[in-house]
Amino acid sequence: MSESTCTPELSISSPGSGLLFHVVLHEPEIPNNTGNIGRTCVALNSSLHLIKPLGFDISEHAVRRAGLDYWQHLTLVTHDSWDGYIDSQRPPRLWLVSTKATQTVFEADFQPGDHLVFGKETAGLPSLIRDEFPEHCVRLPMAPHQRSLNLATAVCAVMYEAVRQGLVSGRLCLDQHGYICKSLEPSTRTSRTRKSLNDDSSFLLSK
Repeated sequence: MSESTCTPELSISSPGSGLLFHVVLHEPEIPNNTGNIGRTCVALNSSLHLIKPLGFDISEHAVRRAGLDYWQHLTLVTHDSWDGYIDSQRPPRLWLVSTKATQTVFEADFQPGDHLVFGKETAGLPSLIRDEFPEHCVRLPMAPHQRSLNLATAVCAVMYEAVRQGLVSGRLCLDQHGYICKSLEPSTRTSRTRKSLNDDSSFLLSK
């Protein structure tokens, strides 16, 4: 069985209560993209999982340069294979982001704790993986005849859509400092509807 390896010296330390999401990159190839994605994960209090083989050495300067000084705060886990990732993480809910999907991210029901899975830059996610979870494959809509988005851009777009849905549903909120965090007890969180999207105060955690 494939074994997953964790880098315990790296731990997240951004505002908020617990990890919001888990970003999973299947065989990423470009170090700059992974570095940028790592920075986004830190900004949104989320972990990053890398499934081998990687197209670069994780210690490469390009990775850490793209992540700037955020990289040291990243919760990073590497896995020897897709099966190793599934066996070690047993994700309760995951979404596969692919240009081959029929439903869009706006039709998905993202929730805090979800695993968001992305494929390699040149080929995306293989059909064998997509076929495991056909109802959880989603795509970012684009103009006609466009092939795909940059991987780091796609990850950022999907994560912020997941955050937006969390704010709408009340599963996430903004504290008095404007930081994103998980809502606490039902009695302390403000329900948010699509009708009130322009009312910024409804995002705030009750004081």
